[in-house]
Amino acid sequence: MADDASPNASETRRSVELDGVEALRLLGSVSLGRIVFTRLALPTIRPVNHVLVDGDIVIRTHGDATLTRYAQQNGGEGAVVAYEADDIDPDTHIGWSVVVTGYARLVTDARELARYRALLRPWASQRMDHAVRISPDLVTGVRLTANDPTASA
Repeated sequence: MADDASPNASETRRSVELDGVEALRLLGSVSLGRIVFTRLALPTIRPVNHVLVDGDIVIRTHGDATLTRYAQQNGGEGAVVAYEADDIDPDTHIGWSVVVTGYARLVTDARELARYRALLRPWASQRMDHAVRISPDLVTGVRLTANDPTASA
């Protein structure tokens, strides 16, 4: 029997598109993702922890962060970002990946900010007084599954 971690392991896998509801559910089941935004006209990626609240992704940040300034752009419209999270087993190559594209807005309401502070504890020891809320406009995802040899019969 072939070892799943062999170079040919991908031959026994298939990719299945996820619907938006399932993709957001999976994203909400993990706490780490990567936010993609523009810095000096170039894409920038930062690992962050998050929480899913009412269908939106919330992350905490600090006042000097580039992301904090970026989310303040365009007034209340916010700034376009992408957010990615996944859970893929490195040995079996089975799991899922979700990408959300939408607008990131700095949270300015004191009660809303207090709620997010209670829900989400940053992993970094740095003081995080701000929160950014990402409203998904486009949600895509794939699940990597073992190929079922009986399905093609």
